[in-house]
Amino acid sequence: RRAAGGRQLKSLAYCVDAVLDAAEEEKEAAAGAGPSAEGNRGAQESFSREMLRAFFSRNAERILSAGAALHTTQPELAARVDEARSRLAEMLPLIESPGALDLEDLERRLTVVEEKLTAALTANAPEEFLVDVRREMDRQLAPYRRKMTSAQLAQLERQYMQKRLWERYNLPRLSLFYLT
Repeated sequence: RRAAGGRQLKSLAYCVDAVLDAAEEEKEAAAGAGPSAEGNRGAQESFSREMLRAFFSRNAERILSAGAALHTTQPELAARVDEARSRLAEMLPLIESPGALDLEDLERRLTVVEEKLTAALTANAPEEFLVDVRREMDRQLAPYRRKMTSAQLAQLERQYMQKRLWERYNLPRLSLFYLT
């Protein structure tokens, strides 16, 4: 899509208001409604075990190569990356277990691994890189700061920083939302 004036959009920040409005409408529509059993069943069948195994192996391979690249320059960070890979390997039996897959629990576990790894990446990233990312983020968000709440801004900034850190170290996102 194109912005007003025919310019190509280069940032999702342009769509922030529409996304926030849609999320608010969905929250209002869902108020008072409990989780439906049919919705849970559909979510559990949305990914095959083969797809999940392939996703986990792809991610484990990428994490292994990223960790190997870090061993000489940043051994402490390499250890944290290797730890994340081992956590992924520990989750494989959950996929192999008989019965229905609990994708919500699997996603929770992946989120914890991502958060711990993000903290390690942030702690070990060069300060100049972090400053450059903040500068770029501030420049892109400047037109939208007045329209967003502080909580929305904080979440967007956290997600942006996390995205850039994972890109810098060539790490795959672990969440099932990135399963393709």
